[in-house]
Amino acid sequence: MALFSQAPQSLCILRLSAIGDVCHALASVQHIQRYWPNTQITWIIGETEAQLFRHVSGIEFIVYDKKSGWRGVWDLWRQLKHRRFDALLNMQTAFRASILSLGIHARYRIGFGKQRAREGQWLFTNQRIHDPAKPHVLDGFMAFADYLGVPSSQPQWNLPVTEADLMAVREYLNPHRKNLLISPCSSKKEKDWLVERYAAVANWAHQHDINVILCSSPAPRELAMIEEIKNVCNFAPVEVAGKLTLTQLTALIREVDLVISPDSGPAHIATTQGTPVIGLYAYHNPLRTGPYHNLDNVVSVYEQNVQKEFGKPSAQLPWATKLKGQNLMAQIDVKEVVKQMEALLLS
Repeated sequence: MALFSQAPQSLCILRLSAIGDVCHALASVQHIQRYWPNTQITWIIGETEAQLFRHVSGIEFIVYDKKSGWRGVWDLWRQLKHRRFDALLNMQTAFRASILSLGIHARYRIGFGKQRAREGQWLFTNQRIHDPAKPHVLDGFMAFADYLGVPSSQPQWNLPVTEADLMAVREYLNPHRKNLLISPCSSKKEKDWLVERYAAVANWAHQHDINVILCSSPAPRELAMIEEIKNVCNFAPVEVAGKLTLTQLTALIREVDLVISPDSGPAHIATTQGTPVIGLYAYHNPLRTGPYHNLDNVVSVYEQNVQKEFGKPSAQLPWATKLKGQNLMAQIDVKEVVKQMEALLLS
């Protein structure tokens, strides 16, 4: 039975991070927004993630700086002291988010179901959504809308790109050729593919008259990896590492023909923009965290390594099982990635 038989007056969303996860959450929040356009929606969100959503309309964003410690918690609680919500949707299982939720006043405090709730989230909620049949993170977020009483629908996004951001990235695009964006870095080095293999697929693209663009954040580790890839390439790829804001990166992703990336923010931004993605996976189940509309194009060695490590298929393991093997990304073969590139770029 639906929690609400009519539109609630106000909802509070609690999802602080990370880029990929807030992109998934956005689909659910905007689904609610379309069905109940007069419901006031407030979203507690991380500082970096708020920059990505700066052009999203109809949602009140309250930024919480994760580096601010207890002072930031007290400040948030004071800001919300006199606010009352019909429901809090706690879409983050981290204990820090649960602590933050203590200062948010809501009649219904909704968390994940039994399979996906972690770090004691159930101790801070009085309602739990029904675990969806599909394993993907996005389906878990959409289940919050289902629980409220919003009819099910395919995920849609409205993550706007401004003309100013499009103008800022136009110089990196070739209007007469197809454009490939390689975003080689994830949040952890173990999830990155090998430098020489990124260079190999870049070389293949260049040989097929495709404009190759390399991107990364300004983090020193990522900038160093971009330099290593450039040094191995047998041509000079376009390079925008550390040069773009998140909204400019979104504009660039919208305009390119394909993104290649491990499990990272840019891969999921691409899904919001309708840009095809080849996801590279080894440590996490791509059926859970892969690019939602391109799961068939993922190149993954996850399942075979699950069998080696646990002796059973991933479907029989806990939902968030992460592998612990060493250098698993090295098992991803260039030929398999090129096969997907041919299907998405040359067909």
